[in-house]
Amino acid sequence: MTQIVLIRHAKTEGNLTRKYVGRTDEPLCEEGKKELSRSIDSGIYPPRMEGCVLLVSPMKRCRETAEMIYPGVEQRVIESFRECDFGVFEYRNHQELDGRPDYQAWIDSGGRMKFPEGEDPEQFRTRSVKAFEELLQEYPDTPQLILVVHGGTVMSIMSALADPPAGYFDRCVDNGHGYICETAAGGRIRLVGTI
Repeated sequence: MTQIVLIRHAKTEGNLTRKYVGRTDEPLCEEGKKELSRSIDSGIYPPRMEGCVLLVSPMKRCRETAEMIYPGVEQRVIESFRECDFGVFEYRNHQELDGRPDYQAWIDSGGRMKFPEGEDPEQFRTRSVKAFEELLQEYPDTPQLILVVHGGTVMSIMSALADPPAGYFDRCVDNGHGYICETAAGGRIRLVGTI
């Protein structure tokens, strides 16, 4: 059995202003670093096990978060764990997009249609889950896989593979928080705790 730790990166400036932060490669903001330091000091993160593998998105915000929580641990960058490309909505928030016909059409679709000039949400979810499944096969006997990734990546993996089952938006997670799971039969993972 492998322990799976899924952590969403700490806050960035874009997160503070509720922007769609996808391909923008911004670092953690000072508030995000302070919040993360408090969480680390409180001991909410599972300790690193001997033989663990630390997997990260290529984005700065994830690599910085991983380094703060697990300093000095080698990070393996997984390109397929990068955040969704929000296209023309990138680095804008609801107030900035309100009134745009393309944004209203996306809202009306329940967030299912492709982002204009960006990525299809379903393709993003499929990409995230496929990469995770491949890693489970690559590391079948590893005691612990730690993923420091994006909220959408965590939601994709949890909604597709975790027991008990839940919808994509039901698995939303705050910055610096996440889930603790363990491998289960049939390529599934079992939720055993939250961070």
